[in-house]
Amino acid sequence: MMKRLTICAALMLLAGCSGNWGWYVVDPTTPKGLINLKFMLNGMYYTILLSVTAISISVVVGLLVALPGLSPKKGWRRFNRTYVEIVRAVPILVLILWVYYGLPTLTGITLNVFWAGVFALALSDSAFQAEIFRAGIQSVAKGQYEASQSISLSYRDTMRFVILPQAIRRILPALGNQLVYMMKMSSLVSVIGMQELTRKANELIVSEYRPLEIYTVLVLEYLVLILIVSAGVRWVERRLQASEI
Repeated sequence: MMKRLTICAALMLLAGCSGNWGWYVVDPTTPKGLINLKFMLNGMYYTILLSVTAISISVVVGLLVALPGLSPKKGWRRFNRTYVEIVRAVPILVLILWVYYGLPTLTGITLNVFWAGVFALALSDSAFQAEIFRAGIQSVAKGQYEASQSISLSYRDTMRFVILPQAIRRILPALGNQLVYMMKMSSLVSVIGMQELTRKANELIVSEYRPLEIYTVLVLEYLVLILIVSAGVRWVERRLQASEI
């Protein structure tokens, strides 16, 4: 069965190299192809800006939600669990649509497509960030807390100077994964008109009628972008590991 699938895939690839395909629409050696590529690449700025802004907010909110989950008081822990379970259960596409179309009706607050996308992405991701931070903080040995109390550090200073620096080193790979996830999920904001990579590709398809060629370029754009981000995260990990030696 696998052999047949491999043969079929090879035949499709060979067929794609034939002259029946319109790779000219994304050929940088032709004036039209170059214009189309520049049009698609213009969405890169908003994809990066949207993702970085949303994850910056979600990290802060996630940390604030994670701390009550570590409290000895049952009420605070219940707040943490309720927030995480409710937000995590809502599909991100549904949340984007609700924030953009439903929030103005409910509260009278109208957000433009950028901030609606940021708010929805950050809210959705904050539940995952809260669990990441909670796990990272709980992984720090209890002796660190006891040592901090022995030198009369307050809870705030203990978290700021002792616990969080250690926890962040441990959860950095997970935070990097969330940034990659955020960049991929930012494509969903195209449904409300955000001019990011996916929206630019969809608009170009309407005028060129070459979905396969254009979506192939779109896949490569996301691939290069995410590989660069992943390499950056690994570089930060190595720097932090080196600082511990």
